[in-house]
Amino acid sequence: MKNTYKYRLLSRITLEALSPLVIGSGNKNIKTDSVVAKDVNELPYIPATTLAGLIRHSLPEEEQRKWMGFQTKEESYGSQLILSEAKILSEDGKPIDGLSNKEDAVKQLCYQLPIRQHVRINHQGVAEKNGKFDEEIVPKGMRFCFEMELMSEEDDNEIMDKILSTINSNGFRIGSGSRSGFGQISIVSILHRKLNLSIPEDLKLYLSKSSSLENIWEGFEPYTLAENTNTDYISYELTLQPTDFMFFGAGFGDEHSDMTFVREPVIQWNNDGRASIIEKEKVILIPGSSVKGALAHRTAYHYNKLKDCFANGKSAEELQEHVGKKNEAVELLFGSEGENKGKNKKRGNILISDIIQTQTEELEKKVLNHVKIDRFTGGAVPGALFSEEVLYSPKTFFTLKLLLYKAAITEGKENKENKEDILKAFEAALTDLCKGYLPLGGGVNRGNGTFKGILKKNGETIYE
Repeated sequence: MKNTYKYRLLSRITLEALSPLVIGSGNKNIKTDSVVAKDVNELPYIPATTLAGLIRHSLPEEEQRKWMGFQTKEESYGSQLILSEAKILSEDGKPIDGLSNKEDAVKQLCYQLPIRQHVRINHQGVAEKNGKFDEEIVPKGMRFCFEMELMSEEDDNEIMDKILSTINSNGFRIGSGSRSGFGQISIVSILHRKLNLSIPEDLKLYLSKSSSLENIWEGFEPYTLAENTNTDYISYELTLQPTDFMFFGAGFGDEHSDMTFVREPVIQWNNDGRASIIEKEKVILIPGSSVKGALAHRTAYHYNKLKDCFANGKSAEELQEHVGKKNEAVELLFGSEGENKGKNKKRGNILISDIIQTQTEELEKKVLNHVKIDRFTGGAVPGALFSEEVLYSPKTFFTLKLLLYKAAITEGKENKENKEDILKAFEAALTDLCKGYLPLGGGVNRGNGTFKGILKKNGETIYE
Protein backbone atom coordinates (compact mmCIF):
# COMPACT_ATOMS: atom_id res chain seq x y z
CA MET A 1 0.00 0.00 0.00
CA LYS A 2 1.33 3.36 -1.01
CA ASN A 3 2.22 5.61 1.87
CA THR A 4 0.63 8.92 0.81
CA TYR A 5 1.49 12.17 2.56
CA LYS A 6 4.81 10.85 3.71
CA TYR A 7 5.86 14.27 4.95
CA ARG A 8 4.41 16.27 7.82
CA LEU A 9 5.19 19.97 8.12
CA LEU A 10 4.41 21.07 11.66
CA SER A 11 4.33 24.61 13.03
CA ARG A 12 3.43 26.00 16.45
CA ILE A 13 2.63 29.73 16.22
CA THR A 14 2.25 32.28 19.00
CA LEU A 15 0.38 35.47 18.08
CA GLU A 16 -0.04 38.77 19.89
CA ALA A 17 -2.92 41.18 19.37
CA LEU A 18 -1.52 44.60 18.38
CA SER A 19 -5.04 45.99 18.50
CA PRO A 20 -8.17 44.59 20.19
CA LEU A 21 -9.76 41.50 18.65
CA VAL A 22 -13.44 40.76 18.10
CA ILE A 23 -14.10 37.08 17.45
CA GLY A 24 -17.88 37.03 17.68
CA SER A 25 -19.80 34.06 19.01
CA GLY A 26 -23.09 35.20 17.50
CA ASN A 27 -24.57 35.50 20.99
CA LYS A 28 -25.51 38.39 23.21
CA ASN A 29 -26.26 38.77 26.91
CA ILE A 30 -27.58 41.32 29.37
CA LYS A 31 -24.28 43.26 29.29
CA THR A 32 -23.53 43.48 25.58
CA ASP A 33 -24.98 43.09 22.10
CA SER A 34 -22.13 40.83 20.99
CA VAL A 35 -20.16 38.32 23.07
CA VAL A 36 -16.76 37.03 21.93
CA ALA A 37 -16.24 33.31 21.33
CA LYS A 38 -15.21 31.51 24.54
CA ASP A 39 -13.91 28.04 25.30
CA VAL A 40 -14.79 25.58 28.05
CA ASN A 41 -13.00 27.77 30.61
CA GLU A 42 -15.03 30.82 29.54
CA LEU A 43 -11.85 32.30 28.09
CA PRO A 44 -11.67 33.92 24.64
CA TYR A 45 -10.24 31.80 21.84
CA ILE A 46 -9.93 31.82 18.05
CA PRO A 47 -11.81 28.94 16.38
CA ALA A 48 -9.84 26.83 13.90
CA THR A 49 -12.53 27.56 11.30
CA THR A 50 -11.75 31.29 11.57
CA LEU A 51 -8.04 30.69 11.01
CA ALA A 52 -8.69 28.26 8.15
CA GLY A 53 -10.99 30.73 6.42
CA LEU A 54 -8.46 33.56 6.67
CA ILE A 55 -5.62 31.39 5.37
CA ARG A 56 -7.73 30.01 2.53
CA HIS A 57 -8.78 33.51 1.48
CA SER A 58 -5.15 34.62 1.37
CA LEU A 59 -4.06 31.87 -1.06
CA PRO A 60 -4.51 31.89 -4.85
CA GLU A 61 -7.49 29.82 -5.99
CA GLU A 62 -5.31 27.05 -7.43
CA GLU A 63 -3.44 26.60 -4.16
CA GLN A 64 -6.70 26.80 -2.20
CA ARG A 65 -8.02 23.77 -4.06
CA LYS A 66 -4.73 21.87 -3.85
CA TRP A 67 -3.94 22.36 -0.17
CA MET A 68 -7.26 23.13 1.50
CA GLY A 69 -9.61 20.99 -0.51
CA PHE A 70 -12.83 21.63 -2.43
CA GLN A 71 -16.23 20.12 -2.99
CA THR A 72 -18.42 20.11 -6.09
CA LYS A 73 -21.30 17.93 -7.28
CA GLU A 74 -18.90 15.85 -9.34
CA GLU A 75 -15.91 15.51 -7.03
CA SER A 76 -14.39 16.49 -3.72
CA TYR A 77 -10.95 16.63 -2.16
CA GLY A 78 -10.09 16.92 1.53
CA SER A 79 -7.83 19.55 3.03
CA GLN A 80 -4.18 18.73 3.63
CA LEU A 81 -3.92 21.52 6.19
CA ILE A 82 -4.96 20.75 9.77
CA LEU A 83 -5.35 23.59 12.28
CA SER A 84 -5.99 23.66 16.00
CA GLU A 85 -7.95 26.25 17.93
CA ALA A 86 -5.91 29.21 19.14
CA LYS A 87 -5.90 29.33 22.95
CA ILE A 88 -4.80 32.24 25.14
CA LEU A 89 -1.54 32.30 27.06
CA SER A 90 -1.55 32.66 30.83
CA GLU A 91 0.53 35.32 32.59
CA ASP A 92 3.52 32.93 32.62
CA GLY A 93 3.34 32.55 28.84
CA LYS A 94 1.87 29.02 28.71
CA PRO A 95 -1.21 28.08 26.64
CA ILE A 96 -4.37 27.30 28.61
CA ASP A 97 -5.81 24.21 26.95
CA GLY A 98 -8.35 21.96 28.61
CA LEU A 99 -10.01 22.51 31.96
CA SER A 100 -7.94 24.82 34.15
CA ASN A 101 -8.45 25.89 37.77
CA LYS A 102 -5.29 27.95 37.94
CA GLU A 103 -5.96 31.63 38.47
CA ASP A 104 -3.75 34.41 37.23
CA ALA A 105 -3.96 38.05 36.11
CA VAL A 106 -4.72 37.29 32.44
CA LYS A 107 -7.57 34.91 33.29
CA GLN A 108 -9.05 37.42 35.71
CA LEU A 109 -8.99 40.06 32.99
CA CYS A 110 -10.75 37.66 30.59
CA TYR A 111 -13.63 37.24 33.02
CA GLN A 112 -14.31 41.00 32.79
CA LEU A 113 -13.56 41.80 29.15
CA PRO A 114 -13.89 45.44 28.01
CA ILE A 115 -17.02 46.46 26.12
CA ARG A 116 -16.62 48.91 23.25
CA GLN A 117 -19.51 51.27 22.51
CA HIS A 118 -20.40 52.35 18.97
CA VAL A 119 -22.75 54.95 17.50
CA ARG A 120 -23.45 55.05 13.79
CA ILE A 121 -23.19 58.65 12.53
CA ASN A 122 -24.85 59.81 9.28
CA HIS A 123 -23.46 62.28 6.75
CA GLN A 124 -25.08 65.16 8.67
CA GLY A 125 -23.00 64.37 11.74
CA VAL A 126 -25.82 63.08 13.95
CA ALA A 127 -26.56 59.62 15.31
CA GLU A 128 -28.71 57.37 13.13
CA LYS A 129 -31.88 55.86 14.51
CA ASN A 130 -31.15 52.42 16.05
CA GLY A 131 -27.45 53.07 15.39
CA LYS A 132 -26.28 52.47 18.97
CA PHE A 133 -24.63 49.12 19.68
CA ASP A 134 -21.79 47.64 21.71
CA GLU A 135 -19.55 44.60 21.61
CA GLU A 136 -17.20 42.67 23.85
CA ILE A 137 -13.55 42.81 22.83
CA VAL A 138 -10.29 41.02 23.59
CA PRO A 139 -7.78 43.68 24.75
CA LYS A 140 -4.52 44.60 23.09
CA GLY A 141 -1.58 42.42 24.09
CA MET A 142 -3.48 39.15 24.48
CA ARG A 143 -1.42 36.23 23.14
CA PHE A 144 -2.73 33.11 21.45
CA CYS A 145 -1.09 29.82 20.50
CA PHE A 146 -2.18 27.40 17.79
CA GLU A 147 -0.71 24.61 15.66
CA MET A 148 -0.69 23.87 11.95
CA GLU A 149 0.04 20.56 10.26
CA LEU A 150 0.47 20.24 6.51
CA MET A 151 0.41 16.79 4.94
CA SER A 152 2.49 16.55 1.78
CA GLU A 153 3.86 14.02 -0.65
CA GLU A 154 6.78 16.34 -1.43
CA ASP A 155 9.79 17.40 0.56
CA ASP A 156 8.96 21.08 0.13
CA ASN A 157 8.47 23.86 2.68
CA GLU A 158 7.26 26.41 0.12
CA ILE A 159 3.53 26.37 0.91
CA MET A 160 4.11 26.41 4.69
CA ASP A 161 6.51 29.34 4.27
CA LYS A 162 3.88 31.14 2.21
CA ILE A 163 1.16 30.59 4.84
CA LEU A 164 3.40 31.75 7.69
CA SER A 165 4.50 34.82 5.71
CA THR A 166 0.85 35.65 4.99
CA ILE A 167 -0.04 35.49 8.69
CA ASN A 168 2.92 37.76 9.43
CA SER A 169 2.07 40.28 6.69
CA ASN A 170 0.97 43.80 7.59
CA GLY A 171 -2.42 43.33 5.93
CA PHE A 172 -3.44 40.19 7.85
CA ARG A 173 -6.31 40.81 10.29
CA ILE A 174 -8.32 38.45 12.49
CA GLY A 175 -11.99 38.79 13.41
CA SER A 176 -14.60 41.44 12.71
CA GLY A 177 -14.04 45.18 12.58
CA SER A 178 -10.76 44.69 10.71
CA ARG A 179 -11.51 47.87 8.72
CA SER A 180 -12.39 49.84 11.86
CA GLY A 181 -9.38 49.43 14.12
CA PHE A 182 -9.61 45.80 15.28
CA GLY A 183 -7.78 42.59 14.45
CA GLN A 184 -4.14 43.55 13.88
CA ILE A 185 -1.73 40.84 15.04
CA SER A 186 1.95 39.97 14.96
CA ILE A 187 3.80 36.66 15.21
CA VAL A 188 5.78 36.37 18.44
CA SER A 189 7.39 32.99 17.82
CA ILE A 190 7.25 29.91 15.60
CA LEU A 191 8.41 26.38 16.32
CA HIS A 192 8.76 24.29 13.18
CA ARG A 193 9.78 20.84 12.05
CA LYS A 194 9.52 18.83 8.87
CA LEU A 195 9.07 15.11 9.50
CA ASN A 196 9.60 12.23 7.11
CA LEU A 197 7.40 9.43 8.44
CA SER A 198 9.43 6.82 6.57
CA ILE A 199 12.29 7.55 8.98
CA PRO A 200 11.75 5.72 12.31
CA GLU A 201 13.05 8.62 14.45
CA ASP A 202 10.72 11.10 12.76
CA LEU A 203 7.79 8.69 13.02
CA LYS A 204 8.44 8.19 16.74
CA LEU A 205 8.60 11.96 17.28
CA TYR A 206 5.36 12.45 15.36
CA LEU A 207 3.51 9.75 17.31
CA SER A 208 4.76 11.09 20.65
CA LYS A 209 3.54 14.62 20.00
CA SER A 210 0.61 15.53 22.22
CA SER A 211 -2.51 17.16 20.83
CA SER A 212 -2.68 19.46 23.86
CA LEU A 213 -1.23 22.93 23.43
CA GLU A 214 -0.10 22.90 27.07
CA ASN A 215 2.60 20.32 26.37
CA ILE A 216 6.00 21.57 25.26
CA TRP A 217 7.27 20.38 21.89
CA GLU A 218 10.49 18.40 21.82
CA GLY A 219 12.70 18.09 18.80
CA PHE A 220 11.32 21.21 17.16
CA GLU A 221 13.34 24.28 16.30
CA PRO A 222 12.66 28.03 16.20
CA TYR A 223 11.69 29.22 12.74
CA THR A 224 12.72 32.62 11.43
CA LEU A 225 10.49 34.27 8.87
CA ALA A 226 11.94 36.10 5.94
CA GLU A 227 11.69 39.89 6.07
CA ASN A 228 8.23 41.11 5.13
CA THR A 229 8.43 42.72 1.69
CA ASN A 230 4.69 42.98 1.07
CA THR A 231 4.04 45.76 -1.45
CA ASP A 232 0.30 45.21 -1.80
CA TYR A 233 -0.48 48.29 0.28
CA ILE A 234 0.23 52.00 0.21
CA SER A 235 1.35 52.90 3.72
CA TYR A 236 0.39 56.17 5.45
CA GLU A 237 1.75 57.25 8.80
CA LEU A 238 0.54 60.30 10.71
CA THR A 239 2.36 61.68 13.74
CA LEU A 240 -0.28 63.67 15.61
CA GLN A 241 -0.07 66.06 18.56
CA PRO A 242 -3.30 67.26 20.23
CA THR A 243 -3.74 71.02 20.50
CA ASP A 244 -6.47 70.95 23.16
CA PHE A 245 -8.87 68.61 24.94
CA MET A 246 -9.76 65.21 23.46
CA PHE A 247 -12.96 63.32 24.08
CA PHE A 248 -13.69 59.79 22.86
CA GLY A 249 -16.74 58.76 24.85
CA ALA A 250 -17.07 55.48 26.71
CA GLY A 251 -20.86 55.61 26.42
CA PHE A 252 -21.45 55.90 30.17
CA GLY A 253 -20.47 57.99 33.18
CA ASP A 254 -19.18 57.54 36.72
CA GLU A 255 -19.45 59.27 40.10
CA HIS A 256 -17.56 62.32 38.74
CA SER A 257 -19.20 62.98 35.37
CA ASP A 258 -22.11 62.01 33.15
CA MET A 259 -19.80 60.87 30.37
CA THR A 260 -16.23 59.53 30.63
CA PHE A 261 -13.68 59.01 27.89
CA VAL A 262 -13.05 55.45 26.74
CA ARG A 263 -10.42 53.46 28.64
CA GLU A 264 -9.31 49.86 28.30
CA PRO A 265 -6.61 47.74 29.96
CA VAL A 266 -3.61 46.51 27.97
CA ILE A 267 -1.53 43.35 28.45
CA GLN A 268 2.22 43.90 28.35
CA TRP A 269 4.86 41.17 28.07
CA ASN A 270 8.42 41.39 29.36
CA ASN A 271 11.52 39.79 27.87
CA ASP A 272 11.05 36.69 30.03
CA GLY A 273 7.65 36.02 28.47
CA ARG A 274 5.61 37.04 31.51
CA ALA A 275 2.55 39.25 31.32
CA SER A 276 1.47 42.24 33.36
CA ILE A 277 -1.74 44.26 33.13
CA ILE A 278 -1.48 47.98 32.40
CA GLU A 279 -4.34 49.61 34.24
CA LYS A 280 -6.85 51.39 32.04
CA GLU A 281 -6.21 54.66 33.91
CA LYS A 282 -2.76 54.70 32.27
CA VAL A 283 -3.91 53.94 28.71
CA ILE A 284 -4.83 56.49 26.04
CA LEU A 285 -7.19 55.09 23.40
CA ILE A 286 -8.27 56.68 20.14
CA PRO A 287 -10.65 54.20 18.47
CA GLY A 288 -10.00 53.45 14.82
CA SER A 289 -13.76 53.64 14.17
CA SER A 290 -13.76 57.33 15.21
CA VAL A 291 -10.91 58.05 12.80
CA LYS A 292 -12.54 56.07 9.99
CA GLY A 293 -15.86 57.91 10.19
CA ALA A 294 -14.26 61.36 10.15
CA LEU A 295 -11.93 60.47 7.26
CA ALA A 296 -14.77 58.97 5.21
CA HIS A 297 -16.89 62.12 5.60
CA ARG A 298 -14.01 64.45 4.70
CA THR A 299 -12.92 62.26 1.74
CA ALA A 300 -16.45 62.52 0.32
CA TYR A 301 -16.28 66.31 0.69
CA HIS A 302 -12.97 66.60 -1.20
CA TYR A 303 -14.06 64.15 -3.89
CA ASN A 304 -17.28 66.06 -4.54
CA LYS A 305 -15.25 69.26 -4.73
CA LEU A 306 -12.89 67.73 -7.31
CA LYS A 307 -15.90 66.58 -9.35
CA ASP A 308 -17.62 70.00 -9.10
CA CYS A 309 -20.52 68.34 -7.34
CA PHE A 310 -22.19 70.92 -5.08
CA ALA A 311 -25.50 71.10 -3.26
CA ASN A 312 -26.94 74.07 -5.12
CA GLY A 313 -29.35 73.13 -7.87
CA LYS A 314 -29.80 69.54 -6.61
CA SER A 315 -32.80 67.99 -4.95
CA ALA A 316 -32.59 66.12 -1.66
CA GLU A 317 -32.89 62.80 -3.53
CA GLU A 318 -30.04 63.73 -5.90
CA LEU A 319 -27.81 64.77 -2.99
CA GLN A 320 -28.23 61.37 -1.35
CA GLU A 321 -26.32 59.79 -4.24
CA HIS A 322 -23.20 61.83 -3.40
CA VAL A 323 -23.03 61.65 0.37
CA GLY A 324 -22.40 58.99 2.98
CA LYS A 325 -21.66 55.47 1.79
CA LYS A 326 -23.22 56.14 -1.61
CA ASN A 327 -20.35 58.49 -2.44
CA GLU A 328 -18.07 56.83 -4.99
CA ALA A 329 -14.88 57.56 -3.04
CA VAL A 330 -16.33 56.35 0.27
CA GLU A 331 -17.67 53.18 -1.34
CA LEU A 332 -14.30 52.28 -2.88
CA LEU A 333 -12.10 53.13 0.11
CA PHE A 334 -14.29 52.43 3.13
CA GLY A 335 -16.79 49.89 1.80
CA SER A 336 -20.56 49.79 1.66
CA GLU A 337 -23.28 47.94 3.53
CA GLY A 338 -25.11 47.51 0.25
CA GLU A 339 -28.84 47.56 -0.28
CA ASN A 340 -31.60 45.96 1.73
CA LYS A 341 -31.08 42.30 2.65
CA GLY A 342 -27.31 42.70 2.22
CA LYS A 343 -27.17 42.90 -1.55
CA ASN A 344 -24.11 44.47 -3.24
CA LYS A 345 -22.01 44.64 -0.08
CA LYS A 346 -18.48 45.90 -0.64
CA ARG A 347 -15.53 45.49 1.66
CA GLY A 348 -13.38 48.52 2.33
CA ASN A 349 -9.82 48.80 1.04
CA ILE A 350 -8.36 50.74 3.96
CA LEU A 351 -7.00 49.16 7.14
CA ILE A 352 -6.95 51.30 10.28
CA SER A 353 -5.73 50.27 13.72
CA ASP A 354 -6.72 51.71 17.09
CA ILE A 355 -4.25 54.16 18.59
CA ILE A 356 -3.42 52.69 22.00
CA GLN A 357 -0.67 54.29 24.03
CA THR A 358 0.40 53.46 27.57
CA GLN A 359 1.63 56.02 30.12
CA THR A 360 3.75 55.60 33.23
CA GLU A 361 1.45 57.94 35.18
CA GLU A 362 -2.30 58.25 35.36
CA LEU A 363 -3.87 60.34 32.61
CA GLU A 364 -4.42 64.06 33.06
CA LYS A 365 -8.15 64.50 32.85
CA LYS A 366 -10.63 67.28 33.50
CA VAL A 367 -14.37 67.36 34.10
CA LEU A 368 -16.16 70.04 32.08
CA ASN A 369 -19.66 71.15 33.03
CA HIS A 370 -22.23 72.24 30.47
CA VAL A 371 -25.70 73.69 30.70
CA LYS A 372 -28.28 74.16 27.95
CA ILE A 373 -29.53 77.73 27.67
CA ASP A 374 -33.10 78.62 26.72
CA ARG A 375 -32.80 80.71 23.55
CA PHE A 376 -35.83 82.81 24.49
CA THR A 377 -35.31 83.51 28.20
CA GLY A 378 -31.52 83.32 28.26
CA GLY A 379 -31.74 81.13 31.37
CA ALA A 380 -30.76 77.55 32.02
CA VAL A 381 -33.14 74.82 30.81
CA PRO A 382 -34.31 72.76 33.83
CA GLY A 383 -32.56 69.39 34.03
CA ALA A 384 -30.15 70.29 31.20
CA LEU A 385 -26.95 70.38 33.27
CA PHE A 386 -24.46 67.71 32.26
CA SER A 387 -20.73 67.05 32.54
CA GLU A 388 -18.07 65.20 30.57
CA GLU A 389 -14.61 63.95 31.37
CA VAL A 390 -12.05 65.01 28.77
CA LEU A 391 -8.40 64.12 28.29
CA TYR A 392 -5.67 66.73 28.22
CA SER A 393 -2.36 65.55 26.82
CA PRO A 394 -0.82 68.32 24.64
CA LYS A 395 2.76 67.02 24.97
CA THR A 396 1.92 63.50 23.81
CA PHE A 397 2.55 62.36 20.23
CA PHE A 398 0.36 59.71 18.67
CA THR A 399 1.11 57.56 15.63
CA LEU A 400 -1.75 56.67 13.33
CA LYS A 401 -1.02 54.06 10.64
CA LEU A 402 -3.25 53.29 7.66
CA LEU A 403 -2.88 50.82 4.81
CA LEU A 404 -4.58 51.34 1.44
CA TYR A 405 -4.88 48.30 -0.81
CA LYS A 406 -2.94 49.43 -3.86
CA ALA A 407 -4.84 47.37 -6.44
CA ALA A 408 -8.08 49.18 -5.59
CA ILE A 409 -6.56 52.37 -6.95
CA THR A 410 -4.16 51.17 -9.65
CA GLU A 411 -5.75 48.12 -11.29
CA GLY A 412 -8.33 48.29 -14.03
CA LYS A 413 -8.48 50.71 -16.95
CA GLU A 414 -12.08 51.72 -16.24
CA ASN A 415 -12.69 54.83 -14.15
CA LYS A 416 -8.94 55.54 -14.02
CA GLU A 417 -9.50 59.30 -13.70
CA ASN A 418 -12.06 58.81 -10.92
CA LYS A 419 -9.65 56.56 -8.98
CA GLU A 420 -6.91 59.20 -9.24
CA ASP A 421 -9.33 61.79 -7.85
CA ILE A 422 -10.35 59.39 -5.07
CA LEU A 423 -6.70 59.04 -4.01
CA LYS A 424 -6.26 62.84 -4.11
CA ALA A 425 -9.40 63.30 -2.00
CA PHE A 426 -8.25 60.75 0.59
CA GLU A 427 -4.80 62.30 0.93
CA ALA A 428 -6.40 65.74 1.21
CA ALA A 429 -8.52 64.41 4.12
CA LEU A 430 -5.37 63.08 5.84
CA THR A 431 -3.70 66.46 5.33
CA ASP A 432 -6.70 68.22 6.88
CA LEU A 433 -6.25 66.03 9.96
CA CYS A 434 -2.60 67.14 10.22
CA LYS A 435 -3.57 70.79 9.74
CA GLY A 436 -6.14 70.76 12.51
CA TYR A 437 -9.02 71.20 10.05
CA LEU A 438 -10.52 67.77 10.78
CA PRO A 439 -11.17 67.18 14.50
CA LEU A 440 -11.78 63.70 15.93
CA GLY A 441 -14.08 62.39 18.63
CA GLY A 442 -16.85 64.08 20.57
CA GLY A 443 -17.44 67.73 21.28
CA VAL A 444 -15.66 68.85 18.10
CA ASN A 445 -18.03 71.83 17.83
CA ARG A 446 -16.78 72.90 21.27
CA GLY A 447 -13.11 72.84 20.27
CA ASN A 448 -12.23 69.24 21.17
CA GLY A 449 -10.21 66.82 19.11
CA THR A 450 -7.95 69.04 16.98
CA PHE A 451 -4.43 67.91 16.10
CA LYS A 452 -1.36 69.10 14.29
CA GLY A 453 0.96 66.62 12.68
CA ILE A 454 3.16 65.16 9.97
CA LEU A 455 1.98 62.93 7.14
CA LYS A 456 4.19 60.28 5.50
CA LYS A 457 3.39 58.13 2.47
CA ASN A 458 5.49 54.97 2.07
CA GLY A 459 8.03 56.51 4.45
CA GLU A 460 8.25 59.83 2.53
CA THR A 461 7.01 63.04 4.13
CA ILE A 462 4.25 64.68 2.06
CA TYR A 463 3.06 67.19 4.67
CA GLU A 464 4.64 68.74 7.78
